[in-house]
Amino acid sequence: MKILMIGSGGREHALIKKLQTSPKCDKLFCAPGNGGISRDAEVVNIGVMDKENMVKFARDNDIDLVFVAPDDPLADGMVDAMQQAGIRAFGPNANAAIIEASKVFSKNLMKKYNIPTAKYEVFDNAEKAVEYVKSENVAPVVVKADGLALGKGVIIAQTVDEAVTAIKEIMEDKKFGDSGNNIVIEEFLTGPEVSVLAFTDGKTVKPMVSSKDHKRAYDNDEGLNTGGMGTVSPNPYYTDEIANECMETIFKPTIAAMNAEGRPFKGCLYFGLMITPNGPKVIEYNARFGDPEAQVVLPRLKTDLVDICEAVIDEKLDELDIEWYDGAAACVVMASGGYPLSYKKGIEMFGLDENGGVDGAIVYHAGTKYENGKFFTNGGRVLGVTAKADTLDEALNKAYAAVDKINFEGAHFRHDIGKTK
Repeated sequence: MKILMIGSGGREHALIKKLQTSPKCDKLFCAPGNGGISRDAEVVNIGVMDKENMVKFARDNDIDLVFVAPDDPLADGMVDAMQQAGIRAFGPNANAAIIEASKVFSKNLMKKYNIPTAKYEVFDNAEKAVEYVKSENVAPVVVKADGLALGKGVIIAQTVDEAVTAIKEIMEDKKFGDSGNNIVIEEFLTGPEVSVLAFTDGKTVKPMVSSKDHKRAYDNDEGLNTGGMGTVSPNPYYTDEIANECMETIFKPTIAAMNAEGRPFKGCLYFGLMITPNGPKVIEYNARFGDPEAQVVLPRLKTDLVDICEAVIDEKLDELDIEWYDGAAACVVMASGGYPLSYKKGIEMFGLDENGGVDGAIVYHAGTKYENGKFFTNGGRVLGVTAKADTLDEALNKAYAAVDKINFEGAHFRHDIGKTK
């Protein structure tokens, strides 16, 4: 099979490395890809939102399977465009991807179908939102931009004043552009966070192994929220008992709710969960693999990913037994100095071999370019350095040992990935 991956980050590199292992995969393309991906697939210079040229490329190159990985093209109907052209594509249609593209939609869906989540209110007017947080007078409180904001549209305000500032930044200063035309203000939940990705064909839902993401930029969960500074799998807080409860109260009801709304979801559905004192609740949905969750979940996948993609597209997921490796995986993100704010690009990287790897670890490239046999930084999150082992401690030790071999000016990473409080 010829397979086209759409995207350019660490998640896409992790998916490519997993697809590569399939005996069914003859040729891999990635649009637009990155420096590390160029060592594993043929990169194609087409932007992720360019439906017309993406469809044309898939047609001209007899692509058998298109994998749409990022949120923006999913919400914009890239899968729909491929299907209309008669090309098989993995990922939800635009009308289902709204579960991530609109926080207002997803919160209202949960309320309507009694899926456990935080209490919330929706606003399209900044003054009314400010009035509400002042009258409630409760903090911390969570302020969320409605639309896609590169994973950064959620602000946890520690005081009412901070909440007022957040509302003004999102709604009046347009910090996240039109994503902030509507906002959700919701109660702050406490408890361990769990990420669970699930394959679903719109009828059957098969959760993957759990993971834990570390969002803050610095050690001890300090600093700004990022797209994710590291992950571990399995999540130590996600017991079999909680998994069963989530299946009955969250996973199955979500798939049923989307069907009831005439928006069947096919692809990878991401459940961001909080294990509260009152049981598991949904913090957010994503319509695709998480990043960097994919980097620890996919190395543990035993079953051929191509087979899973085909079963999802053909709505035959119930016929496939998905197997996982025991043990654990850990991913440490190496980021550019200054991330998630401003940072330099084009800094030469040292310690990587010609394929962008390091002995003893899997190195997923997120923001790199490859020129004249050298790797350079080209983004905020640069690498996801990942290791697999029998225990989480061993996996973490291996990942950090690999991080120590890689260097570039300004590189920063967290030293406490996988540490539970």
